[in-house]
Amino acid sequence: MFVASYIKHQLQFVKPAKTSRNTMHMHTVYYVVLTSKSARKSYWGEAAPLPGLSIDDVTQIENKLTELCAAVTNGYTFNMLDFSGFPSVQFAFETAFLAAQHEEDFLLYDTPFYSSQQPIAINGLVWMNEKETMLQEALQKAEQGFDTIKFKVGALDFDDECRMLETFRKQFNAFKTTIRLDANGAFLNADALEKLHELSRFNIHSIEQPIKAKQWDAMQELCAKTTIPIALDEELIGIDVLADGKRLLQQIKPQHIILKPTLLGGLKNSDAWVNLAQHNNIGWWATSALESNIGLNAIAQWTATKNLLVPHGLGTGSLYTNNISSPLVVSNGQLIYDRSKGWDLGELNMTAI
Repeated sequence: MFVASYIKHQLQFVKPAKTSRNTMHMHTVYYVVLTSKSARKSYWGEAAPLPGLSIDDVTQIENKLTELCAAVTNGYTFNMLDFSGFPSVQFAFETAFLAAQHEEDFLLYDTPFYSSQQPIAINGLVWMNEKETMLQEALQKAEQGFDTIKFKVGALDFDDECRMLETFRKQFNAFKTTIRLDANGAFLNADALEKLHELSRFNIHSIEQPIKAKQWDAMQELCAKTTIPIALDEELIGIDVLADGKRLLQQIKPQHIILKPTLLGGLKNSDAWVNLAQHNNIGWWATSALESNIGLNAIAQWTATKNLLVPHGLGTGSLYTNNISSPLVVSNGQLIYDRSKGWDLGELNMTAI
């Protein structure tokens, strides 16, 4: 039914993307392309593993892509493929096969987001940088219409970060602007609770992954005692949601979870996390994981099916100098699918492997 191929693409950051873990200048992604044998129409998915965070073995990912593309070309369907150890590749094939169910380009789910520009509320992301630079970026995003600002924290001096948040709060109080924090596991277990108490002075909505993942007992205690709602992020990566997801959530009892389909093995697995969260009275929202617009489009369309009104983390499309031109537009703190704008794949169509 399909000829399957993949394209390796190097995304270039507009400016270095810093977290408490590392600094990224480039991001290597892989596009899976399913071309109909009859209609010669192509359907795209994206594998965007993050070294040091994804469980994908990036040294073997091209071998895996070659193997799976050969299998699909020989007639295998999505459910017949083995993605063990490669969640980002699973997301790529899953979304390409979903797109193949529709005639329109890059349509996965026919929602008002896709068909009539119904917006998705998103947060404005402030990357790690010098204190003054972060503050100015946050103020700028608030002026641009973002009513939820997410700060990456944990890499600077803690007192400096507190002073930055205090200065921001003096101009944008909690009635006007919501603050989210993301520590990427940077806090030490010994002083995490004290730091959360200090940060709570700034009316923080939530903090993602305050301590390193895989410490269920420590995270359980932190979630029970925290003065700021905690959202699990890295904690979910590498967890088999069907085998261990329920046990993780019922032991740790987080206030929220963050869903990144690229890192969790796709949309079906993300659906399973949503169901678990709802059954355990845990909040959730979706976040992109530095995909290009092809992966971001799939995540946004899936998110739109949930009709969840909290702001999602889907504003990463402007991070790259060489992103794929698409109808995805950020305006006034919202993500819109502007159908008057087309997709422009440039030279990618000519470089499939």
